[in-house]
Amino acid sequence: MIVEKCGLYSFFIMFTIGITKGRWNTLVTALQQFKDDYDRNHPLWKVLPEFVVKHPRYERVGLRDLCTQIHEVYKARDIARLTTKMYLSNMVPAMRPADAFAKMAHREIDRVSIDELENRITAVLLTPYPPGIPLLIPGERFNATIVRYLKFAREFNEKFPGFETDIHGLVKDASNGAVRYYVDCVRQ
Repeated sequence: MIVEKCGLYSFFIMFTIGITKGRWNTLVTALQQFKDDYDRNHPLWKVLPEFVVKHPRYERVGLRDLCTQIHEVYKARDIARLTTKMYLSNMVPAMRPADAFAKMAHREIDRVSIDELENRITAVLLTPYPPGIPLLIPGERFNATIVRYLKFAREFNEKFPGFETDIHGLVKDASNGAVRYYVDCVRQ
């Protein structure tokens, strides 16, 4: 079984050709148990004990309470609409991808914080998961919509450690005690 195509509220599971009825029944049983735990708002220490060992801040949080908190953040920031809007936003190519990559290869780049990204030219591929579709390719400019999404990701990651938004190309730096996020951009 391979989990594929995760979204904010969905996921897709692929079965290999050799999967047995017993194996997929195990998955269905686990999903039903998760729903029962959600309905009863069981504490995370009981539902996800290994996760709580890594993230003790969730020890006294119920599963339904956590899901509601995450949903409220998504709803307040209108993330479903924002993720669609960012993929439909005006992508401005500023240079050929090969030229942007050459800048990267020659170390002619700057590590730029999220707050300063608008109108900067990316030197890397930027791919949020979900949906796992490249958002910007090297040589394209950041626009306000994309920067807004990256700011949301930073806020979400701070609020819900362990459930971090995965964005390939976004660099996380925690070296000075505070977590900061950067993207490698072509030097101006």
